[in-house]
Amino acid sequence: MNDVDAALSLIRRGTDELLIEAELVEKLKSGRPLRIKAGFDPTAPDLHIGHTVLINKLRHFQTLGHQVIFLIGDFTGMIGDPSGKNATRPPLSREQVLENAKTYQEQVFKILDPEKTEICFNSTWMADLGAAGMIRLAAQQTVARMLERDDFAKRYANQQSISIHEFLYPLCQGYDSVALKADVEAGGTDQRFNLLMGRELQKHYGQTPQCVVMVPLLEGLDGVNKMSKSLGNYIGIAEAAKEIFGKTMSVSDTLMWRYYDLLSFRSTEDIVALKAGVEAGRNPRDVKVMLAQEFVARFHGQKAADEALADFEARFQHNAIPDDLPEMRIAVGDGMPVFRVLKEAGLTGTTSEAVRMIEQGAVKLDGERVEDKGRLLSAGTRVVLQVGKRKFAAVELL
Repeated sequence: MNDVDAALSLIRRGTDELLIEAELVEKLKSGRPLRIKAGFDPTAPDLHIGHTVLINKLRHFQTLGHQVIFLIGDFTGMIGDPSGKNATRPPLSREQVLENAKTYQEQVFKILDPEKTEICFNSTWMADLGAAGMIRLAAQQTVARMLERDDFAKRYANQQSISIHEFLYPLCQGYDSVALKADVEAGGTDQRFNLLMGRELQKHYGQTPQCVVMVPLLEGLDGVNKMSKSLGNYIGIAEAAKEIFGKTMSVSDTLMWRYYDLLSFRSTEDIVALKAGVEAGRNPRDVKVMLAQEFVARFHGQKAADEALADFEARFQHNAIPDDLPEMRIAVGDGMPVFRVLKEAGLTGTTSEAVRMIEQGAVKLDGERVEDKGRLLSAGTRVVLQVGKRKFAAVELL
């Protein structure tokens, strides 16, 4: 395998679509460091591991010697990306955007190499574009072309409103590629239209069009919906070490492999060997522990990972939780909030009591205090629930 083939193998890992591969091969053959762009609108203060699927791909490019441009969309964040939305997203204030952007910068360097990362803000060039420049930019596309976007087309067909400023978003994202002279842009599969817009605008401005690397959207802890803080099915990278460890241990055995493929820094060969071990009879919980440790070490350091493992072993291997737990099965469908599971398991008389006990800090899941009463529990997992000092139940979620 030559250097270009080896590079392509790494770039393809966890990649859903690569456009245009032949063009990327030529760029890699040039031998020069490529400019790899990825944009992040600071719509919330904290990142979760769903965001790191893309950030991990940027790390792959850094491993290959290329320069990453971590673009913070402080200008586009005030427009609001309509991708995948069935309604207009409320724009953020300038103050909200800047505050969120500050925490992004602190968090991404837990994964990216600062020496090979350039942080940019797209207000730098968008503010200079001005009204006249924006009109010229808007002239590059037609309304018909914009309505080819799936989310716009659905909203138009359903007679749902589409604000004019939403048409500007993909144009602005595409113009970012022009301003940065990007060789490659990476993004989620929901960004396909916007990513290809960058290619079109670069051609118009006389640049070599960027290649596009699209990564899949990560399922949350429920194994069904896209990871999202609003759905409570997330693992935040700024969360406490024990919280990250506990949430990772709560994912289903099937979803664990998806997380390994998209989030682990282990080699493909290592992951194949782990799968073979489980198929041969190894307890999947042991392999899940390894993944939980990896996440904690990445975001909090090895010492915190060792402490989280020791705490887990103390609770589950040293009989800190009673052996004679009542066993039960509960159907949770696409996911059920923990307060409802408590009620269904008979650990509380009502859901309101369950919410109250969580708020009082009296509920534990696998030995960890539950702080988010809306946290979703997913099918395919087995959890130990505790309310107060004496109420326990081992629950298999179906």
